Amino acid sequence: MGGNTFFIGFEPAFMEWLQSHLGSWGEKVAVFFTMLSEPIVVIALMCFLYWCIDKERGKKIAEMLVLATVVCPLLKNTFLRRRPYMVHQEIRCIRPPEPGQPVNDIAIQGYSFPSAHSSNAAVMFTSFSKFYDKKILKVLAIVAPILVALSRVALGVHYPTDVLTGLAVGYISVFLILLMHSKAKNKTLLRILILAISSVGFIYCRTEDYYTCIGTLAGLYAAIPFEEHFVKFENTRKPVPMLLRYAIGLGLYVGLGALFKMPFDKAFLESGTLAALSVRAARYFLIVFLLIGVYPLSFKLWEKKS
Repeated sequence: MGGNTFFIGFEPAFMEWLQSHLGSWGEKVAVFFTMLSEPIVVIALMCFLYWCIDKERGKKIAEMLVLATVVCPLLKNTFLRRRPYMVHQEIRCIRPPEPGQPVNDIAIQGYSFPSAHSSNAAVMFTSFSKFYDKKILKVLAIVAPILVALSRVALGVHYPTDVLTGLAVGYISVFLILLMHSKAKNKTLLRILILAISSVGFIYCRTEDYYTCIGTLAGLYAAIPFEEHFVKFENTRKPVPMLLRYAIGLGLYVGLGALFKMPFDKAFLESGTLAALSVRAARYFLIVFLLIGVYPLSFKLWEKKS
């Protein structure tokens, strides 16, 4: 088993104490809060916001999320920290990051520092509270990220310092994107700079999460100006068009993911070689560009026919 082991003295003792007081009901609650920031949940929510409700805010929140998700694997591949249940026998892995896979295979389960789930929660709940002036959202912006972070610790997959750093990455990403949109005169130049800095991971990152995220970041940054210049779709509050946009879009997400895998052998895609990882980045670039930039072209066609 590869990776590095480091922790602050109180962390394993705190985790053991927390797990000893969970009980079966507490484990279910921890799993629930973890699922609030699962990538598939975040993607589904962002797509609905962007395609149907509020395109401009959807793009900004997507930028925050993707920036945070790129920073996390850059740090993970720098520190290579093993997950706490891999190091301390007294800490149980209640729900592994990749369920159904060998829990001690670090290549599959990934590194521990920082927590991407905590980062996702910080971005998602904080950004919504910034853009929508609702008391419940302001409360959730404080409470929900903490509960998600605690759930990751309780499930045995992250140290407390993992989740604290993940929260920090999320909050900083929100601040930076808000600053960019409020102060920057040339957003395109800043996006190119962010992408260039993030691309340093090609030198040393060899985990799938980085290549997924860098491809997503590049696809998003290509799709935003494409949509702004050539598509310019409008949101809708009509139930049927909303449902169609969302259902077809999610279907395309699944279908494109399968389609772009077809030219390649499964063994190659799972080989972990730089070539396979680069293909993964290219796949996600195309998927995001098509869904964010090109797919909304169809909205105008539907409107004309209706």
